[in-house]
Amino acid sequence: MSQPGGVAADQLRAFVERIEKLEEEKQAIADDVKDVYAEAKANGYDTKILRQVVRLRKQDKAEREEQEALLDLYMHALGMTLPTREDVEESSAA
Repeated sequence: MSQPGGVAADQLRAFVERIEKLEEEKQAIADDVKDVYAEAKANGYDTKILRQVVRLRKQDKAEREEQEALLDLYMHALGMTLPTREDVEESSAA
């Protein structure tokens, strides 16, 4: 049962085989996800945006709001902000 050095070969082999099986399953799932993105793209969806939506949905609301606030702050600092509805209304009234 136990080999020199205290390694139980059967137990070690079982761990390795379980890991290998899970790696195969992980690859199969990754291929399935890739297929879904390809299908979405074929239907006219932007896969880059879909990936972003999936990533955002994994975050909790507070984390998402914090990132959005930081993005807005950085964009504003770089002069990249889009005009707000109020900005548009003010320029139309002038």
